[in-house]
Amino acid sequence: MILVDTNVWSVALRRGGGRTPEQAAVVEELRRLVVEDLPVGIPGAVLQEVLSGVRHQQQFERLRRSMGGFPLLLADAEDHIEAARINNRCRSAGVAVTAIDCLIAAQAVRSEASLWSLDQDFVRMARHCGVELYSGGAGVVKQ
Repeated sequence: MILVDTNVWSVALRRGGGRTPEQAAVVEELRRLVVEDLPVGIPGAVLQEVLSGVRHQQQFERLRRSMGGFPLLLADAEDHIEAARINNRCRSAGVAVTAIDCLIAAQAVRSEASLWSLDQDFVRMARHCGVELYSGGAGVVKQ
């Protein structure tokens, strides 16, 4: 399974044109994953982040419905414990991390999924927690 982070969804769901070539490649890769019916999932914290800040209820409901087509990976107690371990290892190594990023990484590690994020923090974290980062298809570089 490929767990998709908030920043990938943000690029893909952005209205209008004006995308950079890198952003267009992200959109195309996500489209390819969906069209080819490859296993794409959403961590619960990512769903919450994607839906946060939506001003209009109609837009919120439309977005909620569209995200509902993907498997939702909910964190359990062991995910939270692993997230704390990741946080401690990263901080001991001098890598600044957020609790949410640690939880997303823990869910990816424990579910043996790859994580697709555009956030360089995960690249730094990966050295200390073993999260496998999805590198995408042609034109999408490993983040």
